[in-house]
Amino acid sequence: MSSRVGTIGWLDITVDNADGLRDFYQSVVGWTPEALSMGDYSDYVMKSEAGAVAGVCHRRGANADLPKGWLPYIVVENLDESLETCQKRGGRIRSDPRQMGEMGRYAMIEDPSGGVVALWEDAKKEE
Repeated sequence: MSSRVGTIGWLDITVDNADGLRDFYQSVVGWTPEALSMGDYSDYVMKSEAGAVAGVCHRRGANADLPKGWLPYIVVENLDESLETCQKRGGRIRSDPRQMGEMGRYAMIEDPSGGVVALWEDAKKEE
């Protein structure tokens, strides 16, 4: 995951059948899945030779309100300021900020065109 402000730091795809899609991407692009426990089921961190590249997630539990499809996480300097600016510029906040362990926090927004992305504030920022 990149933590450089202004970059796409991560990609997740959220679907009803993450197991099937995990197998699809493993076969089609050669990613290797690593199970990520979500309690009573697993989502997947997909890896290439370069390391972790994307997540394949079930649309349930903590991810039940995520839109189906790919969700890019764009790194921002200050999540609260970016959310405020989003609303001032005609966007809307789709989810309250969520903490992801000690890694950082994120929230989903919808831009004025209807596009949905997540904004990510990394706990350890790169220059």
